[in-house]
This record gives sequence, C-alpha cells and structure tokens, in this order.
Amino acid sequence: MNELFNSISSAINVVMGWPIIIFVIGVSIIVTIALGFIQLRYFLAAWKYTFVPSASEGKSDMSPIQAFINTLNVSIGNGSLAGMATAIYSGGPGAALWIIIITLLLMSVRYSEVFLSTHYALHAPKNTTLGGPMLYLREIKGGMILAYLYAVSCFIFGLISASATQANSMSLSLNTMGEVPVLISAIAIFAFLLYAVSGGAHRIVKLSQAIVPLKVILFFGSALIILIYHHASIIPALKLIFTSGLSLKAFGGGLIGYSIQQAMRYGILRSINATESGLGTAAILFGSTGSKHPVRDGIMAMATALVSALVCFTVSLCIVASGVWNSGLTSTPLTIAAYNTVFGSIGGWIVTFLSIAFGIGVMVSYAYITKAAWDTITGNRFAYIFIFIYCGCAFIGAWTEKVTSLWALVDVSLACMLVINLLGIVCLLPVLRNGLQSYKNLQQ
Repeated sequence: MNELFNSISSAINVVMGWPIIIFVIGVSIIVTIALGFIQLRYFLAAWKYTFVPSASEGKSDMSPIQAFINTLNVSIGNGSLAGMATAIYSGGPGAALWIIIITLLLMSVRYSEVFLSTHYALHAPKNTTLGGPMLYLREIKGGMILAYLYAVSCFIFGLISASATQANSMSLSLNTMGEVPVLISAIAIFAFLLYAVSGGAHRIVKLSQAIVPLKVILFFGSALIILIYHHASIIPALKLIFTSGLSLKAFGGGLIGYSIQQAMRYGILRSINATESGLGTAAILFGSTGSKHPVRDGIMAMATALVSALVCFTVSLCIVASGVWNSGLTSTPLTIAAYNTVFGSIGGWIVTFLSIAFGIGVMVSYAYITKAAWDTITGNRFAYIFIFIYCGCAFIGAWTEKVTSLWALVDVSLACMLVINLLGIVCLLPVLRNGLQSYKNLQQ
C-alpha cells in the first residue's frame, strides 16, 4: 500500500513540476499577447480603480472593492510565510525573482478570469447563483461537464488547502510557541469558523474587511523593521536574488544548470499558489458583485495578484537580507529565524500571530468560494451540511499533527482547477478581446 501511495505521489510531483509550469506560462504568454500586454498598459489604472471601484448593481453578495479585499484575504495566507521560506530553502534566493516575473505574466490571466465572470454574470438568469468558472465555462463546447469538474476540484481544494491545512498551521504554531493543546485550538477554530460561515456572505464580508487591513499592516510593519535593521544587507540581498535567479552564467549553459532550474520551479509554483491567478477563485468572488463594469473590475483585480506577490517577495527579502536563508531551516522555522535576528525570542510570537491572522483570513474568505462550488454540485441544496463539513475539516486539520498525506489530493485538485480554467480562458479569448476593444473605444 505504501509503495502504491509513493508511486502516486511521485507521479503527481512530476505532473506538478515542469509540465504544469510550462502549460501555465504558455497560456499566460498567449493571453498577454492577445490582450496587448494589458498588465503593463493598465498598470496604473489597476491602482486607480482600486481606490475608485465600480459600484454593485442591485442585490449582490458584495461590492467590487469587497471582492478585492476577499481576494487578498484568500491569497495572503500561511503559504506566504511558510511557503516562501520553503521555496528559498529548495530553490535558493533566486526563487524570489521568479515570483515577480511570473506574477507579471499571471496578471493578464487574473484580468481574464474576473472579466469573464463579471461579463457573463450580467447576462445570466436572475435566479442563477453560479459565478466564476462555473458560469463562463458553460459557454464553450463541453462546458457543462467542465464546469462540474471544476466545481468538484474547487470544493476539494477549499476543504483541504483552505480549511484543514490553514487550521493545522495555526494549531501547530500555538502548540509550539505557547504549548496550547491542539484540541483546545481545534475547538476554538471550529467555533469561530462556525460563527463566521453560519452568518452567510454578509458576515464573511464583514469579517474579511476587519482581517485584511490588520494582517497587511502587521506584516508590512514588522517586515519593514527587519529590513531597516538589516538595511546594509538589502542591496547585496537583491543582487544575490537576481544573480541566482537569472544569471548570465547560468543561461550561458542553456537552462541546464540545476540551481537556476530549482529557482525557476519553486518560484513559479509559489507564484501560482500565492496569487491564485488562474485558479478562478477571484472570478467567483468578483462574479457575485453584480457590477456592470467587467473591464474595470478585471483591471482592478490585477492589483491583487501583485500585492500577493509583493508579500511573498518581502518575506524572501527578509530571509535573505537577515542572512538565515542558508541556515538549513525551512518552512515557518526559517521565517521565525529571520524575525529572531531583530526581535529576539519574541520573533516567534510575531510570526505565530501573523500565522493566525493569515490563516483565519484564508479560511473565512474561502468559505464563500467553497460554498459556491458546493452549490454547483448540489444544486443549491443542503447549505447547513456544507457548514459542518467545512468547519469540521478545520477541526480535523487543527487536531491532526500531520496533514502531509492530504497534499497529494490538494495538488490534483489544484492542477484540475488550473487546467480547466485556463482552457476556458483560451477558448473565450475572442470575448476578452472584444470586451477590451469596446472599453478602449468608449475611453477615446
């Protein structure tokens, strides 16, 4: 049985390596070119629309700016704290460079999925509750099946990656730093999540609006202190990140150097995980706004991908500039080591608090996304069963010491979401081009 599990895990690791990376990069380049490098031409507009977003029209679960906040809540999680440390450990400092490079490409994908979701939501029947890929995938050949497969994959991903593993990270952090029994953490997380999810979209949005500013301010505030303390090492750290990720010497031998391959692989995979561009989750959130300005909302949504990438890059820069990147540590302990160089023994508590804030944010906002997938699968039935399933997964994740055996299932569901959603975007490129052209004509 163990041999079969190991064989399956090995096969999944191969698929989630270069095959999926090449596919994502290929689609991102196609979309970027087809939309005339929209992420560059509308870069400043993305920030402008963030501060002056379009309004909701009629009855909707959230406004565009609330969808923006929830998208940030989803993408800024423990994967940013622990995931980037793992990427640096496995791929070296150069992984941080590829976070930025790939995110710039993925911004066009983020625009595409949000535009399509908002665009088709305008023309959907009034009684429909579909959103995101579950809605616009139905516009292509075989789309009904693809939409259902996407919903199943999204539901599994939400239960494990957003609920169970985030709760697990929070529980382990509290147990390690404060010796809080995992059962106590599990009960507390279950109770809080039950309160949040049982209140529906309104309560989820309200909690997200409180959590996002808190965790962003705390993170960037503490990271800024670390960088100021290590200010003399910032330029050498940036040079190391650049040279190890994209050195002329490495490219001189073709892309066969092991170090640059590792930097590219882990940086690219972390970028996909961190920004969630291509997964369709942001499309689900923005598709519920009732907005009549799909192009504006798509442009605004591009900023969420960049903010998520900046969080990851900042974590990386703190780790490299503090000099602990080659200490042999990985995951959260490596991030803690960087904080300890400035804050001493309380560094671990700061990271623990950030881990809790990040984890709560992801679990709350992802409840809405996972519920949308559940509604597609069940035909809008059994809402209370979903609440206990989602909260129950968080309880089990917090109570169980190790959830590594579930990561294979996470990888499979993530790959399915990516492939299905990106195929849908490619098939609907004519709609994307026409929508952007119409917007440009109106602006002239």
